[in-house]
Amino acid sequence: MQDNKPSVLKIARESGENEQHAPLNLGARVRELRKAREWTLEQAAQQVGLARSTLSKIENGQMSPTFEAVRKLATGLGISIPQLFTAPRGDKILARRAITKAGTGRTLVTGTYEHEILAADLSRKQMMPYRATVRARSIDEFDGWVRHDGEEFLYVLTGAVTFYSEFYEPAELRRGDSAYYDAAMGHNVISTSQEDAVILWVTSLH
Repeated sequence: MQDNKPSVLKIARESGENEQHAPLNLGARVRELRKAREWTLEQAAQQVGLARSTLSKIENGQMSPTFEAVRKLATGLGISIPQLFTAPRGDKILARRAITKAGTGRTLVTGTYEHEILAADLSRKQMMPYRATVRARSIDEFDGWVRHDGEEFLYVLTGAVTFYSEFYEPAELRRGDSAYYDAAMGHNVISTSQEDAVILWVTSLH
């Protein structure tokens, strides 16, 4: 049975929530971030795990980094990959707010999950939060891996689950446990408690 979790993201994006920002020059952006942390080129190179010469060439626009180098830059600088390529919003305060009363979120029911999409009335969000009741009891109920763009955070609210991911052994998670992962990596979740587990999912939209 095919899970429809990516449809949650599709709903968000069709609502205009995947707002794009003007891209920046990567080299200048890396230099700006390095200097904001008051790191020398040598210190930054050690922090991100790249050769000093490589980092220097990236900052000066003399080479295009590989995806692996971009990943190391983002990890070492403590930001997400999209933040390397987008301008900061500065001091602009949007003063946006969305309140979702219990049980009033937008519902989306599939064969394996029952989603309650939170803050559904707020457009152009950076994250998509939703509460999910996990109906699946076996990995066989999924037609392959669920995968989509972005990063994802999972927090178990009630019950217990097994979190399956493409490159790791299954993880048993109980109330209060959480997982943060690359959503492009195949993943599925099943309930293992007597009652259907309830989890909070937060997915990045960029």
